[in-house]
Amino acid sequence: MCNVGGIDRIVRIIAGLALLSLVFFGEQIIGENVVWGWIGVVPLVTGIFKFCPAYTLLGLKTCKAS
Repeated sequence: MCNVGGIDRIVRIIAGLALLSLVFFGEQIIGENVVWGWIGVVPLVTGIFKFCPAYTLLGLKTCKAS
């Protein structure tokens, strides 16, 4: 099952990695950076697995496979 494709997938992976990097390289405030890391996991995982549950609920599909 695929509903995330092409450029959408690349953007999600890059955004996820950027948010995860804030945990390690961002301003070292206790607690705040961990939140960005957890937020970054979502686009990273949806980009890797080519599936977004929100797209399913909204009826969206950027993947060309049927």
